[in-house]
Amino acid sequence: MTDSWVNSAEILGSDLPLELSGTGNRRALLMAALREAVRSGRLAPGARLPPYRSLAADLGLARNTVADAYAELVAEGWLAARQGSGTRVAERAVPVTPVHRPRTPERAARPVLDLVQGQPDPSVFPRTAWLASARRALAAAPDDAFGPGDPHGRPELRRALAGYLARVRGVRAAPERIVVCSGAAHGLRLLAEVVGGPWAAEGYGLPFHRALLASHGVGTRPLGVDADGARVDGLTRHDRAVLLTPAHQFPTGGPLHPARRAAVVDWARATGGLVVEDDYDGEFRYDRQPVGAVQGLDPEHVVLVGSVSKSLSPALRIGWLVLPQRLVGPVVAAKGEREQFSSATEQLTLADFVESGAYDRQVRRMRQRHRRRRDQLVTALERRAPHVRVTGIAAGLHAVLELPPGTERSAVRAAAWQGLAVEGLADYLHPGAGRAGQAEDLRDGLVVGYATPAESAYPEALEALCRALPPG
Repeated sequence: MTDSWVNSAEILGSDLPLELSGTGNRRALLMAALREAVRSGRLAPGARLPPYRSLAADLGLARNTVADAYAELVAEGWLAARQGSGTRVAERAVPVTPVHRPRTPERAARPVLDLVQGQPDPSVFPRTAWLASARRALAAAPDDAFGPGDPHGRPELRRALAGYLARVRGVRAAPERIVVCSGAAHGLRLLAEVVGGPWAAEGYGLPFHRALLASHGVGTRPLGVDADGARVDGLTRHDRAVLLTPAHQFPTGGPLHPARRAAVVDWARATGGLVVEDDYDGEFRYDRQPVGAVQGLDPEHVVLVGSVSKSLSPALRIGWLVLPQRLVGPVVAAKGEREQFSSATEQLTLADFVESGAYDRQVRRMRQRHRRRRDQLVTALERRAPHVRVTGIAAGLHAVLELPPGTERSAVRAAAWQGLAVEGLADYLHPGAGRAGQAEDLRDGLVVGYATPAESAYPEALEALCRALPPG
């Protein structure tokens, strides 16, 4: 059977018959016909489609059949729906494969636009200031800096970090308690080897961290996460450690509630457990007072894990562990007799960068930039998708867009059709969360990283994001 779209000229400005050829499911036939019209160019990007009621009447179809076809084509990225302006052909007609941050050794080609969290824009690295610090550091470097490295890390850097972290994050530690590593992941590997398992972890977090711990024989079990952070009342005496992001829960946002900060320290003291505090973006807050590190409450039961991957660049393989005294020796022994991971000259440069005040200036600069990016995101959503609630925006480098139940995967696919890489909240869910009876924590959403794109690409990325969101 063949039907025609008889009133298309009024809507599209040209005589475009739409044929539903064949038998079977009418919604599937309509979707196939619309896809073919877009693919062939008969429906150009931006062309407005008839209201589903009008098209249903023209083709003799049920209204729900056409409405469902439109909704599914929006989810697939062929069409774009916007409140007040109807349904149109999406601007991008050629699909791209969604690309996540590499979790395998081989890296796939990057999409045109990127709102995946986790990486600052590399173009804003402070090259001139870093070069000035490198020159000063090399000129003043002692001879032993060019010999076999100390696995503790360069003393110049450990002194600089001790002063900076005490001033900015409320950390209580002498330089002798700081061990330099090649990043947060390296620090977790060392702790897994020294502490053993099992660990508890937040129900939402980086899959990479859970996989890293598992590769070292340390299993994790999930703690529920709500608006006040991890529900630490779920900790038991069997847990050897708990991995938390107290300054800004990753990825859902928000600091760990003060009562829960006190409770997790009480648990560690009572059981001999260890709190592993991932301070991944504690320096970036916008609409709230600074939240000090949990480590300041009890340096003998909390490890602070930090790095410069967000504030400067992940290319600088420098991180640190601020350790209880009892763990310094075992962690250094786990590293080996010589420093194998972090360049001594880069450690010296970072020490000068911190001591000279250049690091503070860079953090302030990035804080202003990221706040501006965050505000642009919020404004775009208010204008284009007021039905979408955005959370976790008081600090950090990303936001979470809350979506209606059942729409997350389709929104990620629709974004991919727009040439945009963005991740769903489910990508960060601990696989054991459902089995642990935490079904109330499951939610649909997008994790939008606003730090990554270049300035020139950011407005286009926001437009593509808004087109991919489900209609209100």
